[in-house]
Amino acid sequence: MAKDETFDITTGCDLQEVANAVNQARKEIANRFDFKGMVAEIDYEHGDTKIGFHAQDDYKLEAMWQVLQGRLIARNVPVKNLTRGTPQKATQGTLRQDITLVQGIEQDIAKKIVKFVKEQKYKKTQAQVQGDAVRISSPSRDELQQVITDLKTQDYGIELKFGNYR
Repeated sequence: MAKDETFDITTGCDLQEVANAVNQARKEIANRFDFKGMVAEIDYEHGDTKIGFHAQDDYKLEAMWQVLQGRLIARNVPVKNLTRGTPQKATQGTLRQDITLVQGIEQDIAKKIVKFVKEQKYKKTQAQVQGDAVRISSPSRDELQQVITDLKTQDYGIELKFGNYR
């Protein structure tokens, strides 16, 4: 019996790059003229999966998001893996907003990936959920490469990473 080839599908953000992007965004916001004398803060602790914005109004929140988004893109952090919460009213008429970093594939998305792979009717290809990852196995490397190609055409709202190819 031939040994099965496998690969894992995961997702996540490099938290060190997120911290670097947040620090760059803080510096840019501190130096921008339109933020002088205004409440504009980005809260982030290294290793955390939440980024907090605190701003004067909706316009400032959106401007802060644009600055942070640009810094994250420059550092190859997948912006698809960021989920913006709804702005909440804070003290003195300011607004707060939380941004959550997706660090693993959620169960419902993992099930959709497994269902997609099974619907494609690949020969002898198996897909199974393993925690916050999905493992794909098949005796044929060509078939695994076809699975990767087909999955890249799908949109699950997160960036998929393909690794541990054995």
